[in-house]
Amino acid sequence: MSQYDRSVEADVDPDADPDVDADGDRSADHGDGDGDASLAHRTESRVLPADVFSTLGNDTRVAILRGLLELGADERAVSFTDLFERVDIDDSANFSYHLRQLTGHFIKRSDDGYAFRSPGRKVVSAIFTGSLTERAQLGFFPVDGSCYDCGGDLHGWYVDDALTIGCADCGAVQVSYPFPSGGLDDRTTEELLQAFHHYVRHHYCLAADGVCPECTGAVETTLRRDPDEDDLDLAVEHVCRRCNYRLRSTVGVTLLDHAETLVFHADRGVDLNTEPFWRFDWCVSDARTTVVSDDPLRVRLALPCAGDELRVLLDETCSVIETTVVE
Repeated sequence: MSQYDRSVEADVDPDADPDVDADGDRSADHGDGDGDASLAHRTESRVLPADVFSTLGNDTRVAILRGLLELGADERAVSFTDLFERVDIDDSANFSYHLRQLTGHFIKRSDDGYAFRSPGRKVVSAIFTGSLTERAQLGFFPVDGSCYDCGGDLHGWYVDDALTIGCADCGAVQVSYPFPSGGLDDRTTEELLQAFHHYVRHHYCLAADGVCPECTGAVETTLRRDPDEDDLDLAVEHVCRRCNYRLRSTVGVTLLDHAETLVFHADRGVDLNTEPFWRFDWCVSDARTTVVSDDPLRVRLALPCAGDELRVLLDETCSVIETTVVE
């Protein structure tokens, strides 16, 4: 369960009329309440990626963003005067110019002053927490649990912005996933692993629910046999239609937020919300996954717990068809 991929393929004309289609015809469908209107017409404006980097590539603008953060622009609007006094610049006209470049996409302006928009807050978080500016490494450390393949001891390590948990004996990787370096700060090893569990679990549960963890766009989920880039015989592929964000995983991971799976384990004293998912072989391998039918594709997972077993049947979109408890 180690595949992660993301790419953006967008060619956007910022001057294009959002109500005119590719053939030059003005669209007549603007959401008349019949439930079929595309939400794409609600887009007000888009900024090209190159323009975003150009806007942020200035020390004064970065200082303005930092000033907003220090003045609490998350919770309340900051006045022009307070922000100007916070930023180390003498020329108010020059300051106003740079503030205008940020206003609209990164900052919103009201009668009370200036506050962050969501993209601005994300930029601040990425810059000033070190996600974009720092590189960290963490050597091998022991991790509770055993290898799904050989039963050997587990170790974790952090290299190239990804946290990996694997077997010290056979080398099998239980999970490897990108994790912001800020997650390593001020945490014990146990706290780090718990944070990593919640972070990865949250991303996969979002994708399984059809929501892109990166841009909140619509995600399509498909079940694939013998995927080229995995060691798994069966793998789930999540692809965002908006930003092409991709996640690949075992079938079992898609059940971490499934109500009957949660209840089955909770009734037997196991909380899947807090128990690290890499301790369950059905989450990190396909050893307990069986193909029931090829056409249409149907698979069954057998989830053991406290001597009982939950059997879950899924279709080609990883939707649960039925569940059976074998005591």
